[in-house]
Amino acid sequence: MNDQRHPSSPAAKSEFTVQDAYAYDQRGPRRWIVSHVLRYKWLLIGSLVFSIIDFMAYSQSPVLIGRAAEEIMTPTGGDMLLRISLSVLGVLILSSFAFLGGSLLIETIAQRLERDARQELYVSLLGKSQTFHDRQRVGDIMARATDDVRQLNGMISPGARFIYETVIGIMVPLFYIALIKLELLLVPTVFLTSYVIAVRRYTRRLNPVMRNQREQFGTMNAGLEETISGIEIVKASVQEAFEQTRFRRNARLFRDYFVQQGQIEARYLPLLLYGIALGMIFLHSMVLYDAGRLSIPDIIAVMGLMGILRFPTFISIFSFSLVQLGIASAERILHIVTAQTELDENAGGYSRQIEGDIVFDNVTFRYDDDGQNIVLQDVSFRIRPGQTVAVVGQTGSGKSTLTQLINRTYDVTEGRILIDGVDVREWDLDVLRSQISKIEQDVFLFSRTLAENIAFGAPHTPQEQIEHAAREAQAHDFILTFNEGYQTKVGERGVTLSGGQRQRIALARAFLSDPRILILDDSTSAIDSATEDQIQKAIRRAQEGRTTLLITHRLSQIRWADLILVLDQGQLVAAGTHDALLRTSPNYRRIFARYDVDLPPLEPAPDLKLAAQLT
Repeated sequence: MNDQRHPSSPAAKSEFTVQDAYAYDQRGPRRWIVSHVLRYKWLLIGSLVFSIIDFMAYSQSPVLIGRAAEEIMTPTGGDMLLRISLSVLGVLILSSFAFLGGSLLIETIAQRLERDARQELYVSLLGKSQTFHDRQRVGDIMARATDDVRQLNGMISPGARFIYETVIGIMVPLFYIALIKLELLLVPTVFLTSYVIAVRRYTRRLNPVMRNQREQFGTMNAGLEETISGIEIVKASVQEAFEQTRFRRNARLFRDYFVQQGQIEARYLPLLLYGIALGMIFLHSMVLYDAGRLSIPDIIAVMGLMGILRFPTFISIFSFSLVQLGIASAERILHIVTAQTELDENAGGYSRQIEGDIVFDNVTFRYDDDGQNIVLQDVSFRIRPGQTVAVVGQTGSGKSTLTQLINRTYDVTEGRILIDGVDVREWDLDVLRSQISKIEQDVFLFSRTLAENIAFGAPHTPQEQIEHAAREAQAHDFILTFNEGYQTKVGERGVTLSGGQRQRIALARAFLSDPRILILDDSTSAIDSATEDQIQKAIRRAQEGRTTLLITHRLSQIRWADLILVLDQGQLVAAGTHDALLRTSPNYRRIFARYDVDLPPLEPAPDLKLAAQLT
């Protein structure tokens, strides 16, 4: 489908976009829903036409029955009753087929709306920055992506369908009543006016309850997800009773909003108004009959037409509830879709093969905008292409955050980061990240096969290359111990593998992507010494011709680094080689005080900016 842009839709930043994607009007939940539905406007028009035919034909049946009564009272002879009976059968069959056609079309719109909305939300989530995701509760996001999106389906069918059928189902019978006797519209007109007023009051009271109901569902779902994700800690801390009480409290609040919905629906007035209108129009018909202005067949037809109004009036109690629920869900979905993100993919930005020159120029970073929680402050250094750089420091000193700024997981707050002399914010984000590979201490594996996890960055990689990468990471042998080998499926987050096995799979993934910049965040922390020696050889082969950053406290890895950066409370306090820092940096010496290492006498530290630029 061609790309369609709404003139007033804001262009939001995103790290990921789909080419030629259909753009919806995101200026509000109602506009957003309408723009989704109008994407299939011919299906909507067809459904409306079928509904009009349905009620036109169905409303014709009481008129024909009135004619049959007239024929019984004053026979005209022949087979008139048979023809009228066949006509009634014909219009009811036509009504049934029109109902089926309209139902099929509106149900198609509902299913496509649910599909499109879920896809739009998913693409939006892929394009949000890490900062955005850090602030979200996973359970609430899952509730929006599943249950809230599902509510959009019910909002269209049967919700919106019942609403427009209510309108058609009221207007068509009134049209036939007007053809019988125009003045008989007096009571239906009063009923229609009071019906509109009652429905408006009903929806105004129902809307906030539905909104709160959806928000509470998200809260309850988020709490459930957190408990299940942290079930090991819950059990180890013997907090099952506390978590059960917490969930029960959230579930009770969710139930309370349903009770409030039921209380509002129980006071729904249109059905009472319809009963009054039915009695009043019968009284009006009797008055006209006594005056000789209305016949008994006409009264039968009028009462039959008024009977048609009962179902549209009754079903509106559910249709408006479903629509309000859908609007509340759309508001929650749209809140995520339109949320501002800090990063943009910068498609068409600077694009070339990275050589590996990295410069931090007075970089300051904090997670919030209020000036608090400074993670890195005024950090400056340079890494030459092909260098291996170790980043060390106490826990919380900003080591991992520093590496996350290189691939733009986050953007700097102040200063700039240059790769090959170009600010990372000017690079095409896909080009930049595709040439940087990072292996975290907490390795994440998907619930897929081992082969798919290794080839995650290059899904069409031949099996031979996957196995070669696994051998380089010392993972091939343990993979073959599984019955299904590379086709073995790992559990969620890789829980069926040991820590060392997960890290070797992550190393294989990095080797396969052949990055220009390799970042290892304590990536061998869960590997035994024998395996580490083998992996170190593979890592040293992988380091050839590319820039490597190591976050580690292992002396065996640090001492071979070309440059070591020492961080303390977000500041770069020392930089240099291993031997030089042992002589000049108290912070570096404290890190290795626990090792059985003879420390040389402490000497005065050299100029930090000069040391940071050592080649």
